[in-house]
Amino acid sequence: MGVFPLVFLCTLFLFFPSHSALPLCTNSEAPFKLKTPLVFCPYNESSCCDAAADSAIQKRFQAKNVSDPACASVVKSVLCAKCDPFSAELFKVDSQHQSIPVLCNSTATLNSSQSKDVTENFCVKVWDTCQKVSILNSPFASPLQGSAGLVNNSTAYKLTDLWQSQDDFCNAIGGSTNDQSVCFDGKSVLLNDSQSSMPSQGVCLERIGDGYYLNMVAHPDGSDRVFVSNQKGQIYLASIPEQDSGKALELDESNPFLDLTDEVKFDSEFGLMGIAFHPQFATNGRFFVSFNCDKVKSASCSGRCSCNSDVDCDPSKLPSDGGAQPCQYQSIIAEYTANGTSSTPSSATTASSIEVRRIFTMGLPFTSHHGGQILFGPTDGHLYFMMGDGGNKGDPYNFAQNKKSLLGKIMRLDVDNVPSATQISKLGLWGNYSIPNDNPSFNDNALQPEIWALGLRNPWRCSFDAERPSYFFCADVGQEVYEEVNLVSKGGNYGWRTYEGPYLYMPLSSPGGNTTPNSINVIYPIMGYNHSSVNINEGSASITGGYVYRSTTDPCLSGKYLYADLYASAMWEGVESPVNSGKYNSTLIPFSCARDSPLQCDSVAGSSLASLGFVVSFGEDNKKDLYVLAKNGVYRVVRPSRCKYTCPKENVSDIGNPSPGPSSSIASQLDGAVMMLSFLSFSAFLLLFLSL
Repeated sequence: MGVFPLVFLCTLFLFFPSHSALPLCTNSEAPFKLKTPLVFCPYNESSCCDAAADSAIQKRFQAKNVSDPACASVVKSVLCAKCDPFSAELFKVDSQHQSIPVLCNSTATLNSSQSKDVTENFCVKVWDTCQKVSILNSPFASPLQGSAGLVNNSTAYKLTDLWQSQDDFCNAIGGSTNDQSVCFDGKSVLLNDSQSSMPSQGVCLERIGDGYYLNMVAHPDGSDRVFVSNQKGQIYLASIPEQDSGKALELDESNPFLDLTDEVKFDSEFGLMGIAFHPQFATNGRFFVSFNCDKVKSASCSGRCSCNSDVDCDPSKLPSDGGAQPCQYQSIIAEYTANGTSSTPSSATTASSIEVRRIFTMGLPFTSHHGGQILFGPTDGHLYFMMGDGGNKGDPYNFAQNKKSLLGKIMRLDVDNVPSATQISKLGLWGNYSIPNDNPSFNDNALQPEIWALGLRNPWRCSFDAERPSYFFCADVGQEVYEEVNLVSKGGNYGWRTYEGPYLYMPLSSPGGNTTPNSINVIYPIMGYNHSSVNINEGSASITGGYVYRSTTDPCLSGKYLYADLYASAMWEGVESPVNSGKYNSTLIPFSCARDSPLQCDSVAGSSLASLGFVVSFGEDNKKDLYVLAKNGVYRVVRPSRCKYTCPKENVSDIGNPSPGPSSSIASQLDGAVMMLSFLSFSAFLLLFLSL
């Protein structure tokens, strides 16, 4: 007899939220390359199961004592789905029903990227094959049936004992008609590689500001305002003009939102490196600043040295770097508030320069590779902190691979729950924060608890995809050969310094020891470029990470990841292929400055190429319009027709004539995309993030 009272409860499983697939395991970690095929489950390249997990699934299968061979084959495939590289998507880890994957059902709309080889209703096949077969501790029992005491794990059940009908079973286990996610069809997930995105001819830009900023963050209140910060230590509140208005960025340089120039150590690779506003800033006024300081000049600039006995490093034996002693300079995250300067934080135009709390302080072994960006995760509300390997050529002390070092890592901190001094001391924390209970150290106790990902050289600009927050992109500056973009996942190891991008790396010296390639499960870059492809100034290159374009302004850029090189004045677009696979192809893309740009775009006489100067960062506003932050100013991506690029999806019928900008008189000079940079200009700035 079917368990009819639970049918209506089980239909709750129909309301799974829509996702975009990405190769992730149910523990949110990336699948790993198998050195040898699994024995029981049919995976031989990439999997979420190691040999131990494979053996455990085999024992679980054998314990079910399925007598019918056809049903046994189905049950085996369902159990082995836990090993699929897309298991996080298949098992709907955000729902209550995690015991089996979501089965492909003809009533469900398959993800358009899933292989069109799915020609049968696998859910119906499961029902037809196993409906009359007794299965001990059946995987097809709903958790609600167990919690209600209607099934017993020591009893064998047929599907007809558990479900009223095939429709009830497939409606609950097979997804819904609105479900756009990947489903399980009895085989490992395959994605259709035939899709192509709308081609883009180039990126059209307008110059709306003449300042040089490292950071741009949208105001959390959803308005047309943004916060921008410079390397010297000043944060400004600015208003973004409407597209096609002909207006420039509104910003009062004489009245910064916050001025920390007295606290910040400003030099080629030092300064105010990151800003992040609490998701509830509009009501609580909390925001955070990442910067460098000099303990010789500031009594408050004092923290533990990152070179210490915990990582088998003796700071007294480190060579001085440019005259600085090891850990003279510190990397800091401090909390500030806009409360008290206005009746509501959203209307505040200034903030107090007095720290509310010192979140993090760490001494740096050398004078380069500090990363320093901070940002809040869009779904978890935790603070992510990007930290480089600490400097010196080739990471000689192998900090990036040392699981006890915070150098060469992405950290994830809980800044909403401040622990007691006793807890901080017990955990060996570097400041006033807590550790999220799902950080990867839960699964790998060798890791320092702050670490979210490791094996990075100098992560320079990371971002979450606004529409698919599981896609976390991080650009990592290369050493000698390769600049890379990584798709970061929980506990991921991105190889440095064992690898530089996809290439094995051999350090010139290694007083800190080596990590062998076979000892790590390296995750290779999804995009990048060789230094030889941007051969300027004897191959100098330094990647600047960007964003997945989610604005409606240029439909032909939609869903593409844009990034650039600091020195080469070059820009790339990354296209995911197949869609929702986490695999990317990237190509150089031209860019031009609009003829009617509100502010004049620099150019070279006699050349068709427009100049951005050094591309140091990207920004995004609340409308998801994208900005390029360059030495020569602030540039916004605008509709392609303003640069005479053609995009079939652009709707120009309702766009009026934009107001002419002051640069219209030099329009004839602004038809091209990229100029060769003059490396004699801004020579001091060339040191910024330069590979040692």
